[in-house]
Amino acid sequence: MDASDHTPPPPLPQDALPTLACGRGFALLAGVRVLDLTTSIAGPYGAMMLADMGADVVKVERPGAGDDARAWGPPFLNGQSLWFLSVNRNKRMLALDYGQPAGRAVLDEMIAAADVLLVNLPARTLAKLGLAPAEVRARHPRLVFVSITGFGLAGPRADWTCYDLIAEGYSGVMDLTGEIDTDPQKVGAPAADMLAGMDAAFAAVAALHDRARTGQGHLVDIALVDSMTRFLTCRIVPYLGSGELPRRSGGKDSVIAIYQSFETADAPMTLGLGNDNLWRRFWAAVGRPERAEVAADGSNTARRARRAEIVAEIQDILRTRPRAHWLSVLAEARVPAGPINRIDEATRDSELLDRGLFYRLDSDDGPVPQVGTGIQVDGRANVPQRPPGRIGADTRDVLRSWLGYDDGRLEGLARDTTI
Repeated sequence: MDASDHTPPPPLPQDALPTLACGRGFALLAGVRVLDLTTSIAGPYGAMMLADMGADVVKVERPGAGDDARAWGPPFLNGQSLWFLSVNRNKRMLALDYGQPAGRAVLDEMIAAADVLLVNLPARTLAKLGLAPAEVRARHPRLVFVSITGFGLAGPRADWTCYDLIAEGYSGVMDLTGEIDTDPQKVGAPAADMLAGMDAAFAAVAALHDRARTGQGHLVDIALVDSMTRFLTCRIVPYLGSGELPRRSGGKDSVIAIYQSFETADAPMTLGLGNDNLWRRFWAAVGRPERAEVAADGSNTARRARRAEIVAEIQDILRTRPRAHWLSVLAEARVPAGPINRIDEATRDSELLDRGLFYRLDSDDGPVPQVGTGIQVDGRANVPQRPPGRIGADTRDVLRSWLGYDDGRLEGLARDTTI
């Protein structure tokens, strides 16, 4: 046998991450049951946020292919899409063919047992499936029905299909991303999806809070385009109130005069001088305290009028020394500045690691890398409860715990391929 057959695989970045054992994480939503019928990124991410906070989230997938994101790759890890693995931890996985009568009956029971129903299908498709919000809520008035679509549940665009890319184009963010002499650029992450998912989780919790007071559920209507557009609030409001149309600038047109990236002797960095105190501290830190006293540049408004000249002046200074020098000097002076990290550098950041933002956890298929909840509660980071699972990995457990099915009922459903 060729010795090369025994060559171990190359190490992966996740190999350097701390391994967390699954355990009891945040329990702020303990007792809340969430039925997740969504696919792709936005809905699954919103459901994962609820699960991270302690809700019992059951992800329902059709037997076979399951969530669309399971096929998104490469890259794959142990045969699973890493995109899927990124937004589906802490959920129990139920495989159910609810396109047939027996499966639909099970789904109806699951909805009756749920506190929150999360869907991401257009209104017309929901109606075809018998899941129109008005019908479902009429049967289950305490249910919090959360819909995530591209354009909302009503209006002339309600049945249009949409992805993150499309929502970013509608919102205006692509026209503001990149340099003025380049093509419009998508944000380097599925921003509309992630924002819509967070909106869905936030609104679901708010609706549950109100239900505790009134006893009534709510219909929550989240649109990717709405969420992405709201992200631009601090650009849209100034335009509406001034008529000044913002355009691509490489992030160098902030309302703060000095708020952008700069070159150093070896690597780029960021610098933000958001008030007069920081302006003075910066010039003292670089050895020119007298520069801060120039009356012509004594306010942010004045500095904005001379932005190009001031930026060039600062740039000449920063090019004289390596980035590490300037970051040390500016940190000591309490001036906001930082590196421009690549993803590999960000995932090695010791402070982010200490705050529990990156870890790996063991699964039946091997280690799985994760990005943590990113929220500290009572001085601690979250602990994962379970890794992302295979399709239907928890089907029988879910049907027993939510609906009280016995082995005979489960075997019957398995025989006719409902589960």
